[in-house]
Amino acid sequence: MPPKIKSRKPTGIVPFPLILIEGDEGAGKTYSAIEFSASDKVGQMYVLDLAEGSADEYGAIPGARFEVIEHDGSYLDIAEQVEAVKAEARRVAEAGEKPVVLAIDSGTALWRMLSDWAYERARRTDNNRAKLERNPDANVDVTRNLWNDSTNRWYRVIHALQTFPGIAIILARGKDISATDENGQPLLDERRRVVREWKVAAQKDLGFDSTVWIRMRRDQDPQLIKARTLRFRVESGKPMPLPGFSIERLVFDLLGCSAESQPRNMPALTGDRTGPWMARIAAALDRDACVKLWKELDAGPATGLSETEWKTVRLAVQERVRQLAAPAADIDGTPDDDASRLRAAAEAQQAEADAEFTGQEAA
Repeated sequence: MPPKIKSRKPTGIVPFPLILIEGDEGAGKTYSAIEFSASDKVGQMYVLDLAEGSADEYGAIPGARFEVIEHDGSYLDIAEQVEAVKAEARRVAEAGEKPVVLAIDSGTALWRMLSDWAYERARRTDNNRAKLERNPDANVDVTRNLWNDSTNRWYRVIHALQTFPGIAIILARGKDISATDENGQPLLDERRRVVREWKVAAQKDLGFDSTVWIRMRRDQDPQLIKARTLRFRVESGKPMPLPGFSIERLVFDLLGCSAESQPRNMPALTGDRTGPWMARIAAALDRDACVKLWKELDAGPATGLSETEWKTVRLAVQERVRQLAAPAADIDGTPDDDASRLRAAAEAQQAEADAEFTGQEAA
């Protein structure tokens, strides 16, 4: 049977935005974000302070009401906190309450952390390690697969913001820099003058992935660089000045968001449907859990997997069973997870009992 069309009528509802606010240091980016928490049109605001350290101080802004997200500085904890706030925002939206606001200060710090992660991993590769042993100042080659890993982690956070059931704000640093060619040399115009360009200090697609893009510079009115909306148009290369700028006015007056606004309908795009299965396989702590997954796969086409995906998942289950039977060891030779340690302890006790029994028989 051919697949059936899955479709619906468009709602025409203005979705909640992902707002990028970037610009000069000290231009008022964080202030404008925190000031938004005083609006009576929004509910709880959460602020994720990444390497800026200013969230507590900005709590003194008149009328500000927000919670500072606590994290341990690791990527996993940061990503989990973003998803936890997203879950709370969904609950609030379903209850018909005022929208939750999440502000990340800043995307610059998040991308710098992921870039450093790629660089440190590159230093540990065989080729780079040998190169650095010969010359500690040698250039470290960061291969594409390492950058891809960092980009995938970045997009886990960005997709959560793009589909956030409330209002998401990400701040970033921006500055005017000298344009360079592929070899890192300055670009010159026809008069031999250095070409200048504006650079947002974050992952290169952040401006494209945001629905609204604001630039803030010292001693200038904020500028609207881009807005994904039908209410007005921002011409390419002609930013719209925003005198008297506030995020409240931007969201509810210019963009036309309201209590009926919903998050953008953007299912995560995946190359296949094995992802959820792989997560469950990785979480399996014993053979019984793997057997349960194996039996679910007996449903064949009813799993929704293609034949190739189905075979891939079956192989992953078999590999997980092998891992559990021979758990990886840490530096002192002991298993490196709780389930494996318990299993190893039980096996050791059984071995001792067997040895004692064998010794009694021999006597």
